[in-house]
Amino acid sequence: MKVELIPLQIHGDERGSLVSLERNSNIPFDIRRVYYIFDTENGVTRGYHAHKKLMQMAIVLKGSCDFILDDGNERISITLNNPAQGLLINSFIWREMKNFTPDCVLMILADNEYDESDYIRDYDQFRSMAK
Repeated sequence: MKVELIPLQIHGDERGSLVSLERNSNIPFDIRRVYYIFDTENGVTRGYHAHKKLMQMAIVLKGSCDFILDDGNERISITLNNPAQGLLINSFIWREMKNFTPDCVLMILADNEYDESDYIRDYDQFRSMAK
């Protein structure tokens, strides 16, 4: 499956910590869009889609959530709970996010702007395209 947990180097001292995100360094693509998800209600599952071309990196800035990732052959679950770790998600990976803690802030970096035509929102269609 085309997912990878990427460690992000922490810089810090007695004042606190800092993580720097740099394209083609610890982010393996040019960042064209950034968005974040927060205040997700208890019991809500988000996502339910894949992308035809888009590459993304998910970083939980605070709290935690679970990613269910599916490439059409394999389905795995990954808990994000470390702001110094990014989850790299390539194209044609179905994703669902759930079990958000009340304080969860999930940031997503993307290699392109929003394009509705890049989304696959029907799981059966995704499965047939992923073969």
